Amino acid sequence: MAENRTEVLAGAAVMLIALGFFFWAAQGSSFAPKRGGYEVRASFRSVEGITVGSDVRLAGVKIGTVTNLALNPVTFFADATIAINEGVVLPADSGMLVASEGLLGGAFVEVMPGGAIENLAPGAEIEDTQGAVSLLNLLLKFVGGGSAAPAAETAP
Repeated sequence: MAENRTEVLAGAAVMLIALGFFFWAAQGSSFAPKRGGYEVRASFRSVEGITVGSDVRLAGVKIGTVTNLALNPVTFFADATIAINEGVVLPADSGMLVASEGLLGGAFVEVMPGGAIENLAPGAEIEDTQGAVSLLNLLLKFVGGGSAAPAAETAP
């Protein structure tokens, strides 16, 4: 009888720990309830490494989240909808780029604030964007000599 009670208590402890991990993981994802704020839109040539729920950062601080990604059938760019946290006000001429945390790190959207006096309105589109840079393509250019200067011709 004591063994059954111990097994039930151990099972309950495992379930509580699992639920704790679930709620902890949900805080940083789209499962978490939305806080106040506003959404903006941006179109990128490439969003490689970005998914719904990816961080949007300014000066290394998370200020928002990517809430939607869709392919634009006219421009063939990736249209992103980004939720900016309440209290964060961005100048109207701000830009966004897809950045990487390092060679093996994850990708995030980095905000480059502009200098305009006007601020972004909810639903506004950020036009100054830069897509993801493929590290594999850069490495292939470097190894293949794509960045080398042409050899100078010599006269006989």
